Amino acid sequence: MCPQMETIYLHQLTGSLAPCVATIGFFDGVHLGHRHIIRKVVETARREGLLSAVVTFERHPRQVLCPDWRPQLILTYEEKKALLSETGIDELVVLRFDESMAALSARTFMHDILLQRLGVRILLTGYDNHFGHREAGCSEGFDDYVVYGRDMGMTVLRGDPLDVGDIRVSSSKVRRLLTNGDVGTAWRCLGRPYQLTGTVISGEHIGTSMGFPTANLRLRDSDKLIPAVGVYAVRVLLDGHTEWLNGMMNIGTRPTFGGDHQTLEVHVFDFDGNLYGRQVCVSFVCRLRPEMKFDSREELIVQLNDDARRAEEILNQTIEK
Repeated sequence: MCPQMETIYLHQLTGSLAPCVATIGFFDGVHLGHRHIIRKVVETARREGLLSAVVTFERHPRQVLCPDWRPQLILTYEEKKALLSETGIDELVVLRFDESMAALSARTFMHDILLQRLGVRILLTGYDNHFGHREAGCSEGFDDYVVYGRDMGMTVLRGDPLDVGDIRVSSSKVRRLLTNGDVGTAWRCLGRPYQLTGTVISGEHIGTSMGFPTANLRLRDSDKLIPAVGVYAVRVLLDGHTEWLNGMMNIGTRPTFGGDHQTLEVHVFDFDGNLYGRQVCVSFVCRLRPEMKFDSREELIVQLNDDARRAEEILNQTIEK
């Protein structure tokens, strides 16, 4: 069992924390590359007799610097906290990134925030991690952080990247995979299936009329990344339940019926019940096909039956992690 992780918010902190080994980043996805770095933080902390910490942000820093920018998040903040709590770290330190923090140079940020407030004695950075305000044309990076750290009594180490097969794991790579509908490879990089959680809302009952009743989802977080348009084999967890159910999901505009806005519709196999108002978690296993426009309702029904057959075969061969 992992030790209980303490969550600390810098803006609520009075004084400074005990000495620790830490890494810093947004950690969207808490993918296998992130876990690789965090594992080294925990191991180093135990070896040195220090606490282990992950320093992260409640909101993506770019949202402060570019207010009109909308992130496509792999994880919501609460999902990220839950996954980080499973890594064995002692402390999760959450920074409220604002304009004053954005103006800090890397050296000042390392000294005033990491060293003085958070007690960081050993800092492990990601292989491509950068922090602190940089003037235009400045190429400040890891070698500079090492020098700054040496001057102030902080050891700065670089974490190794992680490859899964021929893929260099990163949050941006996972986003590209999901945007392209490759949820299977995204699963390999994340170490778990990609998930969406939402509330079931009333729809137009088109699926019901064709023998495929669907639950229309409204996502809990509008910044959450939605995979590519298409039909997917999925597993579904209903609130109040512990058993994952097999199903298939359509992401798209329903072009056969002249739809003009994107919907998220999930059909749960062998389920008969009212889901309106309930929370549903959808776990993506495989993309079956892109969304298509059919010439008739009958053609679509034939395709849906084929989709369901293929989805059942795939899901029965796949163990939920």
